[in-house]
Amino acid sequence: QVQLVESGGGLVQAGGSLRLSCAASGNIFSIETMGWYRQAPGKQGELVAVAASTSGGVTNYADSVKGRFTISRDNAKNTVYLQMNSLKPEDTAVYYCNLKILGKNYWGQGTQVTVSS
Repeated sequence: QVQLVESGGGLVQAGGSLRLSCAASGNIFSIETMGWYRQAPGKQGELVAVAASTSGGVTNYADSVKGRFTISRDNAKNTVYLQMNSLKPEDTAVYYCNLKILGKNYWGQGTQVTVSS
């Protein structure tokens, strides 16, 4: 079993910042990637950012968040973070933590991020 516990969502004004955290526990050996996805009302879910466990921890970001969001990992704590700066109303969504182990995806419960204009 794998458990993912997210925190850090909330309401913020445009231009503000939030930091999301996701702590993983359970059978979390051989983690391939840790990352964040989001889903806005009426829209498909999309990748926000992902960090690999190998290849020097290579990261990948959605074009819409490049330069504003930063993903980081604390491997000792099995935690992944998403620092979100210069937030825009279009960043409003439920953000989900994702963990991939041996090709299988695990998801957090989601945390709401609302950016007011």
